Amino acid sequence: MDYALHPINAEWSPEGKVDLLWQMLRIRRFEQGCLKRYNAGKMAGWLLLSIGQESIAAGVRSLLGSDDHTISGPRGLGHALAAGLELGPCMAELYGQQVGCSHGKGGMFSMFAPDRNHWGCYGNAAAQTPLAAGLAFGLKQRSIPGAVVCFLGDGATNQGVYHESLNLAGLFGLPVVYLIENNHFSMGTSVARSSRFTECLARRAETYGIAWDHFSGTNLYEVRAKVSTALDRACQELQPTVLEIETYRYYGASVADANHKKYRTPEDIEERKARDPMMLWKMHLLANQWLTVADYETMDEAIKCEVTAAVRFAEEGPAPTLADVGRDVYWESDHDTTASRIGWHFFDD
Repeated sequence: MDYALHPINAEWSPEGKVDLLWQMLRIRRFEQGCLKRYNAGKMAGWLLLSIGQESIAAGVRSLLGSDDHTISGPRGLGHALAAGLELGPCMAELYGQQVGCSHGKGGMFSMFAPDRNHWGCYGNAAAQTPLAAGLAFGLKQRSIPGAVVCFLGDGATNQGVYHESLNLAGLFGLPVVYLIENNHFSMGTSVARSSRFTECLARRAETYGIAWDHFSGTNLYEVRAKVSTALDRACQELQPTVLEIETYRYYGASVADANHKKYRTPEDIEERKARDPMMLWKMHLLANQWLTVADYETMDEAIKCEVTAAVRFAEEGPAPTLADVGRDVYWESDHDTTASRIGWHFFDD
């Protein structure tokens, strides 16, 4: 099938296609900038990169409307940036600064932007899956014609809470899309060694009477076509979907993953880079004259400048103080609501 002819793509403007490249390149340059500063000792804690997987975050975001929501697992920087979070507050969050998007308290496992319907990243595998079901339940109860896209990795599909969430989504008819980014390795363990499955991970959805699909993240037209079908099912039929998209990360599970070139050969990594979705999309745009080499170079330079400005913002921002420790923990206490005066929210020494 020629997915470029799918209705969602047939009406897609050249400007929209170029914007998709901009989204992917922006995610990659930001994460490369993060890696550079992490290795220089400017950051601490966890750093999980999605370099190689940008087509999924950008492709999905290109389809979402004002009533749609997203939520992520630990490899969620790309999803946050695609949702529209500014680079400066994201970088500052990784630096642990007060001007970070979560005031420096969450680091990698935060990136919340409620004003953009993005509900953050969660470090525990599959922790976001019941929250996605809850968000979808809220949309249904309030008759809001939106959907929730829940990003998760292949390793998260083996967690019990994910299956509990699927059961509820199927039982209650929730407008949620569980999107598995299968990069073939949960930490350092291959899918073949960690999962007992037939054909693909998404097929487990059959157990719960949920529609599913399995495809590659290489073809952006296919990604948009199949995700749009799942979104339509959620919004129009109030039914969930499980999608599994084959992808690949070029770096380790985290920057602490020193063995990522041992459980994967360097040759395999380079072969995957030769099929890099972002570079293939760039070549597609050039071949159709929707983009010139000069346009791409200008775009790349502008993004690099934006990343440099984000680093400056983070490094010049103030660190949290002791007085900030108790803030941004409970909404009731921060806003002096009636509930804040009932029961214990904090414990005295």
